[in-house]
Amino acid sequence: MRCGAMPASLKSMRVIGIDCGSRVTGYGVIDSDGHRHTLVVCGAIVPPRGGDLATRLQAIHTGISALLVQYQPQCAAVEDIFFAENVRSAIKLGHARGVVLQALAAGGVAIAEYTPLAIKSALTGYGRAEKEQVAQMVKTLLRLDAPPKPLDATDALAAAICHLHTQSPG
Repeated sequence: MRCGAMPASLKSMRVIGIDCGSRVTGYGVIDSDGHRHTLVVCGAIVPPRGGDLATRLQAIHTGISALLVQYQPQCAAVEDIFFAENVRSAIKLGHARGVVLQALAAGGVAIAEYTPLAIKSALTGYGRAEKEQVAQMVKTLLRLDAPPKPLDATDALAAAICHLHTQSPG
């Protein structure tokens, strides 16, 4: 299921942004009326250290599934895989993305995927922006006192904001 534009009949949309990782998976939930975005919750799923990959993937799946039940997003914006020099890390990231996408699909949540370049461009106007610039834009757009922590949560919120900014009106 793919995310679309905010239907005209909806007064608001709830989007969950997800920054996948096998060691830390960031998440952020935003409500938007199409003009103004409000932070609902953000944080990170951190599987037990030292656990094998299967155990970490199960923790990610369980965490995402619980967030879907608790916050009921209509759509998910997931950061796409970026180029990685370390093949082993890229494969683990692919596994993490797989369990996230499966949890979203099982939860009936529409999915949009964005590259890091697209996310940075949507927030800052520049696809090669530094992480600090993206964090400042997230802070500004959500009217927060400080950029959200941890950084993985900030990246997830950036993905959600990217989705909201790139959708055409219903």
